[in-house]
Amino acid sequence: MKAVPSQSEGESNTSSRRSDWARRTHSAEMRRQLDADARVFLHQSVSTPCMSVIAKAEGAYIEDTEGRRYLDFHGNNVHHIGYGHPRLKSAIAQQMDELPFAPRRFACEPATALAEKLAEISPGELSKVLFTTGGSDAIEVALKIARAATGRHKTISFWDAFHGAGFGAASVGGEQLFRSHIIGPLLTGAQHVAPFACYRCPYGYPDVDGQPQLDVCRMTCANFVRYVLEKEGDVAAVVAEPARAVPYIPPPGFWSEVRQACNEHGALLIFDEIPTGLGKTGRMFACDHDEVVPDILVMGKALGGGIMPIAAVLARPDLDVAGEYAFGHYTHEKNPVSARAALTTIEIIEDEGLVENAALLGAHAMARLNELKQKNSSVGDVRGRGFLIGVELVKSRDDKVPANDLAEDVFYRCLDEGLSFKITMGNTLTFTPPLILSRDQMDHALNVVEKCLVDAT
Repeated sequence: MKAVPSQSEGESNTSSRRSDWARRTHSAEMRRQLDADARVFLHQSVSTPCMSVIAKAEGAYIEDTEGRRYLDFHGNNVHHIGYGHPRLKSAIAQQMDELPFAPRRFACEPATALAEKLAEISPGELSKVLFTTGGSDAIEVALKIARAATGRHKTISFWDAFHGAGFGAASVGGEQLFRSHIIGPLLTGAQHVAPFACYRCPYGYPDVDGQPQLDVCRMTCANFVRYVLEKEGDVAAVVAEPARAVPYIPPPGFWSEVRQACNEHGALLIFDEIPTGLGKTGRMFACDHDEVVPDILVMGKALGGGIMPIAAVLARPDLDVAGEYAFGHYTHEKNPVSARAALTTIEIIEDEGLVENAALLGAHAMARLNELKQKNSSVGDVRGRGFLIGVELVKSRDDKVPANDLAEDVFYRCLDEGLSFKITMGNTLTFTPPLILSRDQMDHALNVVEKCLVDAT
């Protein structure tokens, strides 16, 4: 059995290395502000304690209150068009002057225009829309639609996936951090299976340099979804990220197999594109790579341009089946300012060729990181698409023992060099830069990563 990563991000937030970094970099004034934050906000893993105090966010950079500037390769996946895009700020200001709010039972032009635009850019015939203020709510709307349309309540989703923090979203999610222990019972009928993860195949099949051996594994990960659909017989929906944000990329043909199994067993396919949609993977949506169209698609995060909170659910027209009931009824469902922000964000992505930029520079980054892998034995796997990139660090390539301490060491060294990103699964350096990134910025970031990895090893 291969070793698997175990350290959570919450653990790294309270590690000795974090404490050492904070003591070295935080002034008395910054500590005062962080202490104030800790006093007034409820504490929770991952976000407590805060790392620093941010004073500025512009373009691809964030800056703290002491002037330290970081190229942001994390951004919670909201900063596709960069922070504070002038065109977006202008559109928001103009909309606030023209119509700052619309009660949800009234129509307004920005909301309708956004719905039409989303239908235009989305795959297949996804053309019925509902807006929410966050991804968790949007996932729960999708679950309600699936229940109403199928008359069933069961779901199949994947361990290790994150779909939001609400009770419904946490139920279909598979991260222990959000679903276990203190919060008590979750939704009934939420079945989970092992996810696709070719480098660390949960079913024990060998990979070659991170690539699946399909003639050996015979797509066991997809076939197990089919197996559960057959055994349960009354599943409403399969809920999944088309590309796992940790990240992992599906093996070729995976989603075609799952799509066919859903069709045969009367289950809907719900794709959570909240972190991966709107160009992050080098296509407008991650599912476009696999040429598979879901029945329901959920997006959020970057939809508001890194300024406004908004998420959306898109469904096939025939799933508009419960007009006498209420799926959402959110106060800001058709907020014209949020809608204008989202519509302008999509227009910026299209007009500036940002999807194409992510595809081009993402391929360049993958090539450079694979060169680094050849030179440094601590790099066990490099995987990704577009600007969703992961570098998994190991103690040994033979048994894939996770190098959690090394990943954390590299992380803080990179912070010192002005590069911010995220560690996932304890040992994977995860890079999700803004789509506006230049070639020079990408090369600078990769130089920093290589330098810090060499220094740490």
